[in-house]
Amino acid sequence: MQADSLPEALVELLAAARAVAVLTGSGVSAESGIPTFRDALTGHWARFDPYELATPQAFGRDPARVTEWYDQRRLACLQCRPNAGHAALTEIEGHVEGRGGRFLLVTQNVDGLHQRAGSRRIVELHGSLHDWRCSGCAASMTLADEPLSPYPPRCRACGQPVRPGVVWFGEMLPRDAFAAAESMVQQADLLLVVGTSGLVHPAAGLVDLAMDSGCACCQINLEPTPYTSCMRWCLQGAAGTILPSLVRKTWGDSSPA
Repeated sequence: MQADSLPEALVELLAAARAVAVLTGSGVSAESGIPTFRDALTGHWARFDPYELATPQAFGRDPARVTEWYDQRRLACLQCRPNAGHAALTEIEGHVEGRGGRFLLVTQNVDGLHQRAGSRRIVELHGSLHDWRCSGCAASMTLADEPLSPYPPRCRACGQPVRPGVVWFGEMLPRDAFAAAESMVQQADLLLVVGTSGLVHPAAGLVDLAMDSGCACCQINLEPTPYTSCMRWCLQGAAGTILPSLVRKTWGDSSPA
């Protein structure tokens, strides 16, 4: 999408907004070559149902298998690089905060690419593949950029198996993270909903909350979603194309302060 074709009202709001929130999903990461959750099962793992690996019960039954799968996903993510969409969100953060506004990036992704692109104000609703913790005492574990050994690793403090720091099916989202996301979308002037299907709850409910609070919402996605008809603006296309164009039309080629 060319910058000239972007809605003028959206550009003007982004330029003047006192608070900007962003909600991202797997579509942003897919542009960096990271497969979506279901597509992550290839080769040896293709015979497994991802929804059966991503539960506390699966970890309890076979912690070695579950931690190996998540560790391979972690290592695959480390081989991928942030794309132009990630970089543009970092620029938006810099411009908004540079003029004294507030910004928060709320992501459903667990790959860490937003942080590697330079995003600072970020909430990870579903946790991270890179922050593991003990299943017993909850002590955190720092991982090297190499395979874990053994599967599963054991906590040095209590000896219990260490688990991926992601939110599994049947688990609650981190309370503080979701509360921060709710508070921001209720106060934001603009919510950018980028690369997410709008099908995963409770994250998708943040869009409803934003709309109920009078926040203007803009969807950037390759395909229509259940929220397409409700959005003030719907920009169909790749985040790595649309977001840089939005940054250029709003602030030109100037760097954030």
